[in-house]
Amino acid sequence: MEPLVEYDKVGILRSEHVALKDVCLRIMPGELVYLMGRVGSGKTSLLKSIYAEVPVSSGSARVLGYDLDGIAKKDIPMLRRRIGIVFQDFQLLPDRTAYDNLSFVLEATGWKDRMERHRRIEEALKRVGMLTKAFNYPHRLSGGEQQRIVIARALLNNPPLLLADEPTGNLDPETGEQIMLMLNEISQTGDTAVVIATHNHSYPRRYPGRILRCERKQLIDTEQQ
Repeated sequence: MEPLVEYDKVGILRSEHVALKDVCLRIMPGELVYLMGRVGSGKTSLLKSIYAEVPVSSGSARVLGYDLDGIAKKDIPMLRRRIGIVFQDFQLLPDRTAYDNLSFVLEATGWKDRMERHRRIEEALKRVGMLTKAFNYPHRLSGGEQQRIVIARALLNNPPLLLADEPTGNLDPETGEQIMLMLNEISQTGDTAVVIATHNHSYPRRYPGRILRCERKQLIDTEQQ
């Protein structure tokens, strides 16, 4: 199998400051990967570099067949269409129902066929157990339900790679546990690799995966220490 993500001695800058340097990373289909580290250690910068929101400053970076060090602007939307992204703060449109939030994403990524959009939305909502809440507005949903909608949104295009940035940060422990269980199941029931940035050390113990640590501007693979 080809790696979904392959970084070789990659440097990542944020506002002209070094966030991470000499990053070597390979992510394979179906992997569950934890990205650990303190706030400000570079976790989010690394995730953002994968979907080309933060540019790489050096080295070789390849994601889903795209070379990030020379990616054309017109290719970035196509790359992002193949990556599911789960944010800590949900980022749902408050004036649209859960269904319409998902429909908006499909329309924005080029799906013009209404029946195909409906099929994909229904499938994604079923997968996260939220089909009965499809026509609720975000303010009528609990934090955990909103995050389930966010995960459904991330799964719409059947992405081979799903990135979750502190996905339980705004949730109570019990709800956070449910979200982690769901992300773990996603990595185990298909070829989707799931990368979770978190500072919660209990999750890898309950849902084992590969652990990468951001420390002193470097990415450390604990399996290779």
